[in-house]
Amino acid sequence: MTRGMLLRAFLSHYRRHPLQLLALVLIIVLATGLWSGVWDLTRQARGSLEQGSQLISGFDEITRADGQPVNVTDFVRLRRVGVCVLPWLEVATAGNRGQVIGIDSLSLGCFAGESQSSGNLERFQGEPFVDIREASQLAEAESADARLRLMAPRGPRALPEGYDAIPAERRLDTGELADSFLLNLDALCVLVLLITGLLVRSVYLLGLSQRRAGFLLLRRFGVREARIRRYQVIELGVVSLLAAIPGTLLGLLLSRLFSEGFERALGGLFDVTLYSQSFTWMTLAPVLVMTALVLAWCLIAPGDADDPHRRLPIRIPAVGLLVVAAGWLVLAGSLAQVFVALALLFLSVGVLTPILLSGVLETRSRRTDRPLRRWTLRELAVMLRRLGLPVVALQFAAATVLAIQALVTTFETTFYDWLDQRLQGDIYVEWPVAETIDRVAPELDSLDTIETWYPVRRGDAHSAADAGRRIDLLALEPTSPLLRDWDFIESVAAPWDALDDGQVMVNEQLARRLELAMGDSLGFTIAGKKYERQVAAIYADYGRPSGEILISAQELPADFRPAFVSLTLDLRSSDAIRAVRETLRKVMPGVSLQIRDNASVRGLATRVFEQTFLLTRAISLLTLVLAGVALLVLGWVFFGTRRWYFHLLRVWGLSSRALRVRISSLSVGLTLLAALAALPLGVLLTWVLVARINPLAFGWSLPMAVYPVFWLQLLAVAVGIGLVIAWLIQRQLSDQAPEPVTVGHVEGAER
Repeated sequence: MTRGMLLRAFLSHYRRHPLQLLALVLIIVLATGLWSGVWDLTRQARGSLEQGSQLISGFDEITRADGQPVNVTDFVRLRRVGVCVLPWLEVATAGNRGQVIGIDSLSLGCFAGESQSSGNLERFQGEPFVDIREASQLAEAESADARLRLMAPRGPRALPEGYDAIPAERRLDTGELADSFLLNLDALCVLVLLITGLLVRSVYLLGLSQRRAGFLLLRRFGVREARIRRYQVIELGVVSLLAAIPGTLLGLLLSRLFSEGFERALGGLFDVTLYSQSFTWMTLAPVLVMTALVLAWCLIAPGDADDPHRRLPIRIPAVGLLVVAAGWLVLAGSLAQVFVALALLFLSVGVLTPILLSGVLETRSRRTDRPLRRWTLRELAVMLRRLGLPVVALQFAAATVLAIQALVTTFETTFYDWLDQRLQGDIYVEWPVAETIDRVAPELDSLDTIETWYPVRRGDAHSAADAGRRIDLLALEPTSPLLRDWDFIESVAAPWDALDDGQVMVNEQLARRLELAMGDSLGFTIAGKKYERQVAAIYADYGRPSGEILISAQELPADFRPAFVSLTLDLRSSDAIRAVRETLRKVMPGVSLQIRDNASVRGLATRVFEQTFLLTRAISLLTLVLAGVALLVLGWVFFGTRRWYFHLLRVWGLSSRALRVRISSLSVGLTLLAALAALPLGVLLTWVLVARINPLAFGWSLPMAVYPVFWLQLLAVAVGIGLVIAWLIQRQLSDQAPEPVTVGHVEGAER
């Protein structure tokens, strides 16, 4: 047989079954789009993490002692007195380009003579660095946020009065936690690929069983088995490649749509900036990876899992694997171990679900005396075994959606409660560090419009038990009535009174890191002064990974210099906000005050929160849609192979209306069983997310909660899919008998 004739023979299957080709291409396109979009975002984030740790290593940042931002005049003054400084203009560009850094190439000349080797200077070549003039024009053209910093080589230097030098890389040490966050996204995408593999393999095996007679005919015409196999590989490779290319382009489009929110999430949670990244061949890696995965998924020997002699040997190791995976989930001490254990658990559940569900239906069919009910139960058991892969895929997708919805909803409720607790009062004022609060305190106390107020001082402390590691310091007035409504994870009877007596509070992140409990002793240093205090309370602190210690403002040493000061004011009436703003500006003329009402701060935090989980929600919902559509298509095709048996029911006296009801009950029962099987898996996955993954990835825990109303909504979606399958099949029914077709002819063994 010639090559052209053989090629036409292979293509003839898709001419007869175009819906299968469409389903296969659609699954690969959507899955590649989901995975490649997240791949592109996480690739940028990891590149930015590496760049961020290298860009300013070995540098000091020159700041003004009065707390005001530096400007061009400061740069000129420092250069004129002989200080080697580099202007560093950070511009947050719009779109997906990321942050651009403008530098003055001429200023790099003094760095070469300040113990900066040529290798160190090479880091300033290429993106994200551009000429400072270009960066300035870009900021002006896009009305983008821009910040000027002055960098100097680390080492001793003489600075003019009014300037200080601090380490440039003073940001939070969040690289490990940011990696964990990205690893969570990668794990979710691996789950998407697993579901995709189940769906692609199910479509392929369906087509393979339908082509069994055609392949047998080709062998009788003299085509060797190896040649048929080779053409199968070529066919799969071409289809997957043609589908993966537009899928990757779709992923790049998705990454650009989500890039702004993703950057805000990384910046808000981990203080990570997405830098401008160059286009590399790694951007197109999903095309090759998806093509290879499709070939691997489909060309594995199909086996015969429906052979009753094989079910028991499969079931026993699957149960053992389930027990091992469950125990490992509880005992795992790292995020990687949790993901491996979770993958093993999903594997065992995927093997056991069709076996157990079909076994229960077979048992119930033997216990009923009603012939039609017995036929219905056995028919449903056959469908569960024959459509096991898409059923398990729908189960996994539904469980993922359940868990993500529970996680996000729980976090949303907890986060908003925590936000209301932190944003007590009506006005938030960023106070200049160089100005004393005593200057404005009498005016604030005398205003009738102010109910109460208190200052907040932030700075650095160093833990004695953690090799002097830096921790955030928060100093408050514990007598303020605005603080009395705080909720604590663990605390003494009167935590604020204990704080006023000299004890301390710590956030959950620090308590987990140092394994602290209420009543434990904590050693730390503030401005060179050593402290040893008891822990009076542990409080939740969402949205950031760093450890924090809270002390009374009276405990601060005299030479403590805060890094940030703010005032919280509670007003008698919200209409007095404008009057208070005017009063503060009159009392502090010439001082730049950032005055915001807490409602705007709450709105900003809410937007950041929503952006944080937008990508996660989109991935889980699109995965559910993908699995639902695939099950709909495969269910429709499979039900079509059963039309001969449905017609036999008409011959045996079942009315047309009763047959339609029976078909509806079969299709709805199939999808509903898949959704019901997802409920316990979804609850387990929720627990893994909030109790295992979240503390390891982010440093804080969440309460466990389930939402039965959402379960009902998900079950309604499953019923809807089943009704659509039934409607499609019922359209094909007629009084004329179809051509006799057995399931063994279509699927291989079972009627």
